[in-house]
Amino acid sequence: MTGADEPDDLREAAQPGAGEVTATVIVDAPADRVFAALISWERQSDWIPFTTVRVVEGDGGEGSLVEAVTAIGPAVLRDEMRVVRVDEPYEIGVVHCGRLLRGPGVLRCTPVEGGRTQVVWHEWFHLPGGRAGRVAWPVLWPGSKVSLTQALRKFARQVEQGRLP
Repeated sequence: MTGADEPDDLREAAQPGAGEVTATVIVDAPADRVFAALISWERQSDWIPFTTVRVVEGDGGEGSLVEAVTAIGPAVLRDEMRVVRVDEPYEIGVVHCGRLLRGPGVLRCTPVEGGRTQVVWHEWFHLPGGRAGRVAWPVLWPGSKVSLTQALRKFARQVEQGRLP
């Protein structure tokens, strides 16, 4: 059992941090299909660049532990997420509970006119490095938002083309 599995540590990680990022996309597909594609954790590797995603514990639903490893050259970032809420087909709540990435996140699917779905991906990260992290965040935030938005656009295209889930 890792420290992230302990209830107090998860409760602490679940508190919103100062690093907030949101991305939104409209997918030309119904919410149930979009939701199924989002919760297909391993398939996130198809639309999140440089990232391999796998379910480490559980079935991918509530209580599961999901790991996303992003590798760019020698730089590797390991993100562990506990799935804390599944409200199909509307919302998936996670808590990033690794050593570096910590904080709550949510993926929301909202049905809109014409059988389309708005997807909102929102994260509230704890900023590592104390004051230095808070100072660096305004510089890092635009890149985080751009990369998250690009990933969601790729996701939308794949769902619309029938390549996901």
